Amino acid sequence: MSDTVEGEESAATHLAWFGRGVLATFCVPGMVLVLSFIGFAALAAETGFSLTETVFMVVVIWALPAQVVLIGAVVSGATLPACALAVALSSVRLMPMTVSMVPELRTPATRPLVLYLLSHFIAVTSWVIAMERFPGVPRQRRTGFYFGIGTTLIVLNVLAVAVVFLTSAQLPAGVAAAMFLLTPMYFLSSLWSSAREWAGHAAIVLGLALGPIFHFVVPGFDLLAAGLIGGLLAYAAHRIRRGSAPA
Repeated sequence: MSDTVEGEESAATHLAWFGRGVLATFCVPGMVLVLSFIGFAALAAETGFSLTETVFMVVVIWALPAQVVLIGAVVSGATLPACALAVALSSVRLMPMTVSMVPELRTPATRPLVLYLLSHFIAVTSWVIAMERFPGVPRQRRTGFYFGIGTTLIVLNVLAVAVVFLTSAQLPAGVAAAMFLLTPMYFLSSLWSSAREWAGHAAIVLGLALGPIFHFVVPGFDLLAAGLIGGLLAYAAHRIRRGSAPA
């Protein structure tokens, strides 16, 4: 009898933390993401994707930049393997977020299957929301809490995409474009605020400065080159500064 009661209490506690995760998504980052997906829905409708295909991308790919990459690859006439490779490469940036979040979620009793499932929800917005709130969440409840964040973000954006897709003909093109531009602006501001050392800020500034230069030098690889060179320069400066600091 006591085991049954404890199990019911544990389930109720997990459900309560799931609910807190749901509520945590109703914040500025979460709403900015919804606005960004509104622009994405207009883009998908304009390029000829169906509602089913657009919703499928939201649920399966989830990360917004990867979905934009897929649309661009399809429109350009790329083959299926090339489209898959482009999406995979654009999603490599999420690996550091996954590596940093999994230890925050794992407990000795956490099953690997649960971590595999939750890793699907990892993107910039969900990562920022979760990492800001994890210090106030008991470690054994973080899986339920993050599951609430991830599922709610996907459901909200599926609904937003569906509504806007069906009404895209009435949405002014300028409004859709402006909402879509909120995505890179939010990514930039969230990365800046989450940087813990000056080297992180330096990498962002260098990347922004080098971007226009590499756009003319190596078009098509400008973002990769600017990010790689800017990050390496900031890291080198950080190591030199640490090495010259007095013991």
